[in-house]
Amino acid sequence: MQTQFDREQVEYLVRTYSDLIARVSYTWFSSTADVQDISQTVFLKLLTGRTAFDTVEQERAWIIRMTLNACKDLKKSFWRRRVSGFDENPEIAVAMPELADNPVLEAVQSLPLKYRNAIYLHYYEGYQVQEIAEMTGETPNAVSAHLSRGRKKLRSMLGGNLYEQASVRV
Repeated sequence: MQTQFDREQVEYLVRTYSDLIARVSYTWFSSTADVQDISQTVFLKLLTGRTAFDTVEQERAWIIRMTLNACKDLKKSFWRRRVSGFDENPEIAVAMPELADNPVLEAVQSLPLKYRNAIYLHYYEGYQVQEIAEMTGETPNAVSAHLSRGRKKLRSMLGGNLYEQASVRV
């Protein structure tokens, strides 16, 4: 049974999940255009798919999973491998968003992708290890290892005092 959406429902979905999709996809790409492409892809899948959810938690988890899948697809796409971006061509002046003077978020963004995803989903989105494992298709042990190694890297990057302050905010 296909779910039909009226304008009000579509606006609700966009208001509710736009920031979430953007934040998750920004952990993969620092390009606003890529983040917008991912958002569009996820919303198209949601609105044209045959998906009905029993709970808001299921809907949110599905959206995160689709966002991660769309990021993976874009990362490995033929076009992406063959075309250079604006950041690889400094002669093209483009206003890209800067990370807001947040050394913790900058440090998280500089982590390898597997650690960055685990850290972001756990600390910024509030998911538990088991939930992250289900979303990413990894084992809970792998997610725990990614969290542990990511925290260790953050500790060394941020230093003791800043890391301790950040762990309270993260």
